[in-house]
Amino acid sequence: MLVMGVILEILKLINKEKIMIVSLLTGRKGSKGFRNKHFYKIFGKEISYYPIRAARKCKSIDKRYISTDDENLMKMAEENNTEVIKRPAYLCSDNALSEDVFTHGYNIIQERNKGEDIEIVVLLMCNAMCVTSHMIQEGIDILAANLSYDSAVTVSKYNMWSPIRARQIDENGFLQPIIPFKMFGNVKTFNCDRDSQGDVWFADMGASIVRSHCIENMRKGLLPQKWMGNRIFPLKQNIGFDIDYEWQISQAEQWLKLYGEDEDK
Repeated sequence: MLVMGVILEILKLINKEKIMIVSLLTGRKGSKGFRNKHFYKIFGKEISYYPIRAARKCKSIDKRYISTDDENLMKMAEENNTEVIKRPAYLCSDNALSEDVFTHGYNIIQERNKGEDIEIVVLLMCNAMCVTSHMIQEGIDILAANLSYDSAVTVSKYNMWSPIRARQIDENGFLQPIIPFKMFGNVKTFNCDRDSQGDVWFADMGASIVRSHCIENMRKGLLPQKWMGNRIFPLKQNIGFDIDYEWQISQAEQWLKLYGEDEDK
């Protein structure tokens, strides 16, 4: 594998034009399940600091943006050379969808960079701290080398959360499969072993490195994260997640011990 960033620089020289890459971080104030989660400190730094740092340290990103209504996030972003996009109120409700926030932010970025050809957008979330500049660069290089790919996204293997184990409570108060078993193929091959159905990968929201056309044609993307397009390359990591509950803090600390140290070198 070529050194990180080399593929991209070669393509720039061949095309003799600027391939613009931007990052768009999103976060709003008023979290309810885990109050003020963006500013909860882990090893002395706010949760939201870690994705900001990852984008800032990725040398292939030309400009960095944050979409937020939180004044404290705005201040942190500006201190880290990240431009602010003030998110309108209608995109700050509990019912607002990430895909609409990304589309709004991308449109603002286009307006601020008229005449530039934005090829790749690195989508990040303030509560998804399990990401490094190295992961982002790997995704950028993969898209640069494979023009038919729509995106490259961080994924984690969570076989214990396989959909075959998912249940819902029926009208009588009993547990039932949320998805009919026949949807998984030959049920005789499945058992209580969490690995019996094969590896199950989840997009862990650490980073979605996407081509601009995925955002421009959001309705054509694969559900549920339509901004990833359809040809989605997995950037595998051992653990990754966006933080919504306090019990995830110990997992975040473990992740930082394993991967976060390299970012400070």
